[in-house]
Amino acid sequence: MEKRLKYAMVGGGKGSFIGPIHRMAIRMDDLADLVDGCYSHGEDWRDLLRRVKGVADFIAVCTPNDSHYGIAKAALEAGFDVMCEKPLSLTLAEATELERLARRKRRVLGIPFTYSGFPMLKLARDLVAKGELGRIDKVVLEYLQGSFRKIDFSMPLDRRNAWKMDPRRSGPSCVVADIGVHGFHMIEYVTGLEVKSLLADLSSFAPGNRLDDDASILMRLGRSAKAAMVVSKVATGEENGVRLRVYGDKASLYWNQEAPNYLSVKSPFEPERIYKRRAPYMEAASAASVRATRTPAGHHEGFIEAFANIYDEFCAAVRDRKPHDFPGAREGVRTMRLVEAALKSDKSGNVWVKV
Repeated sequence: MEKRLKYAMVGGGKGSFIGPIHRMAIRMDDLADLVDGCYSHGEDWRDLLRRVKGVADFIAVCTPNDSHYGIAKAALEAGFDVMCEKPLSLTLAEATELERLARRKRRVLGIPFTYSGFPMLKLARDLVAKGELGRIDKVVLEYLQGSFRKIDFSMPLDRRNAWKMDPRRSGPSCVVADIGVHGFHMIEYVTGLEVKSLLADLSSFAPGNRLDDDASILMRLGRSAKAAMVVSKVATGEENGVRLRVYGDKASLYWNQEAPNYLSVKSPFEPERIYKRRAPYMEAASAASVRATRTPAGHHEGFIEAFANIYDEFCAAVRDRKPHDFPGAREGVRTMRLVEAALKSDKSGNVWVKV
């Protein structure tokens, strides 16, 4: 019987969006019990770490960006494994320090880049790895939201997200650090290629926003592949438009997060193939996709289930101290390289910058 883990949470209290998502995801497969928490600004998370020492196996960090580094560092130093919300820190130097600390302390450090938990993203990764698309030449990633077109700080929902526009709490970037990191991770996760350099054009269109709320980024990947990523919080009318296209010299694939249970594969000489989550042929196509699937075919799975898949793999690593299929410290550092390179490129007049 698998060991039942225990965890404590920092942040994620009343009015939080992401805290309840973490709790629901962990509870979905009954792998860990919440034993304590520090949910409000008035509480001291250091007291929490002292209280749960020897009780909790890991700490879930669900606070705004400016406190991720400090809490994660203290938790790792105290001997806890950590699941920390993205971005891992405010700077690349901090993220690198956390990666080294986790390695030195032999602790598990996870970051919930949720989309890599979707079954059809795992299928996409496996099809690319098997050579189904051939040589990867081009990747197009869209992550489009219209949330900043409807900001009204008199409304509780909007006040909850106001900190994302505050450089003191969000850090030097808004849209790149908030949703661009998801897109960047998807590109590297599915293709298996690293982004080597980029050229970024950042904008601030929303009234009163002091940080980037829109970004267009060109990327050069390994093996001569290229990518274009567009991320925005001012894409009027969009909800959560995450769309990934990968073009190889044999075939291409397309995935749309708002219809997440299907993956399209096109080639010049065959009819378009539509892969369906949990179809009978999926075991041969991608065992990882099957493992990440819960409900019968035709019953849609989505965001919380994908989040739970991340936690399943993270909890397995906490139990057996072996590598598993979830974003970790390396991905936290890679995405901070994106943020700093994009800011540098934009500030320098939209020039190519190494990642």
